[in-house]
Amino acid sequence: MSLLDNFLIRAALAGLGVALAAAPLGCFVIWRRMAYFGDATSHAAILGVALALAVDLPIFGGVLLCCLLMATLVSGLTGRGHGSDTILGVAAHSALALGLVAVSLIPGIRIDLSSYLFGDILAVGRADLAVIWGGAALILGLLGWRWSRLLTATLNADLARAGGIDPGREERVLTFALALAVAVAIKVVGALLITALLLIPAAAARPFSRTPETMAMLAAGLGAAAALGGLRLSYLADTPAGPTVVATAAGIFAFSVSLAALRRRARRD
Repeated sequence: MSLLDNFLIRAALAGLGVALAAAPLGCFVIWRRMAYFGDATSHAAILGVALALAVDLPIFGGVLLCCLLMATLVSGLTGRGHGSDTILGVAAHSALALGLVAVSLIPGIRIDLSSYLFGDILAVGRADLAVIWGGAALILGLLGWRWSRLLTATLNADLARAGGIDPGREERVLTFALALAVAVAIKVVGALLITALLLIPAAAARPFSRTPETMAMLAAGLGAAAALGGLRLSYLADTPAGPTVVATAAGIFAFSVSLAALRRRARRD
């Protein structure tokens, strides 16, 4: 009997794969103030589910395609007569609503939408694990390859141009990585919660990080702790796994903020 025959082992590996990829990527989301951008991209995942079911594509392919299209659309519309927060808010909610309507209109197909909205980590299979860890490896490889360029373009676009770096190209790289993370994570935490898993571990790591690299590594560790801890709590309390993972991450963030405040107070005293 293989370890992967145990659904809890598969769920733990899936949570780890998503957390290790999402948390370092979430650092760039925070540094670039792209939280709403992440929402718009993740909500487009439901449209991707509808597309995949309508044309008999793999769910991963449909979600990745729609997330990339949404990211490209939002990038193109931002700054053309409306504030970026307005464009992102309209795009996020419109994509979610259109996706829900589109799924309901597909004839002859009945699906459990809650598994795509909030994740169904306990139903992860071997093929899902291959997709999750393959996507996570690609995201981490991409971040490692472009790290210095992405960081320079994030910190100062003018400095990046002076150094021969195209900030627009680095933004497209980050956009692709974000869309890939959403497509990978939809099975684990769902379209509504993936942005939380991107943001919360990175935000929890920020007060204790002196360098960007430290923040990325600490965020990955905290994300992994949230995934495994949330899965354990879900098993013990019989609660939905995806939301429990995010709630655990929120608890880690609250502890981080409290500890950082105590450290600041101790230094003043």
